[in-house]
Amino acid sequence: MISSTLTRRLILGFCRTSLRPAVAGPVVTRGYRGDSPEPNMIEIPLPPWQEKKNESLDIKRKRLLYESRKRGMLENCILLSIFARQYLESMNEAQLRQYDRLINEPSNDWDIYYWATEAKPTPDVYQGEVMDLLKEFTKNRQMEQRLDAPNLEYLDKSQ
Repeated sequence: MISSTLTRRLILGFCRTSLRPAVAGPVVTRGYRGDSPEPNMIEIPLPPWQEKKNESLDIKRKRLLYESRKRGMLENCILLSIFARQYLESMNEAQLRQYDRLINEPSNDWDIYYWATEAKPTPDVYQGEVMDLLKEFTKNRQMEQRLDAPNLEYLDKSQ
């Protein structure tokens, strides 16, 4: 019978080995580790974000609307889905690219939330018209009730 310590070492060793890049040379990687102080926590690798080329603006808006609604954390799901419902239709192509990068490139949803609420400074790469609009939206000056994300029916304009 294998001891539990040996089993754990084998599993951790296998996981670390399987997460190494298979190509030689510099590799740009993204990963999510969270804020855990645990030094042995395994970082989850994420594929690099890539802008979707040759995507029509209509399809991009629909995709971004859906991605805004289906977030990893409830706070961003509510904030971004209401923001997207209000602003996506009026965004131009450059603004849609900014928004796409903002919600899809960072690997930690809390970063997006902290930048939008101005709890942490926004990195220069995400600063722009869309981030300024999101920050202003987040202030909720009209004191709207934002307790839940909108129903998905708002995606279908034919209803």
